[in-house]
Amino acid sequence: MSDRIALIEQRLRAALSPEQLDIQDDSAAHAGHAGAREGGHFTLRIVSNAFSGQPLIQRHRLVHAAVADLMRREIHALSISKAQTPDEARSSLTGK
Repeated sequence: MSDRIALIEQRLRAALSPEQLDIQDDSAAHAGHAGAREGGHFTLRIVSNAFSGQPLIQRHRLVHAAVADLMRREIHALSISKAQTPDEARSSLTGK
């Protein structure tokens, strides 16, 4: 696990207590991209009770608030592929 992923994970676990958290480092695919030197490119999937009753935009805001200090140097781009509650995650697995 890279230092950047560990920092992102630490912030998200402290702020949102996720049941599931998957962070993928996509930085290699962006080598040479303007701004890529200042931070990495990451995609994440997160399942947390903190998202209960929250619309998608608020869920994304919660994630971004948790890593706000890392957006200055460690993260250049953050893609949130899924931000679900545990019930939503279970439903997507069972198709219900």
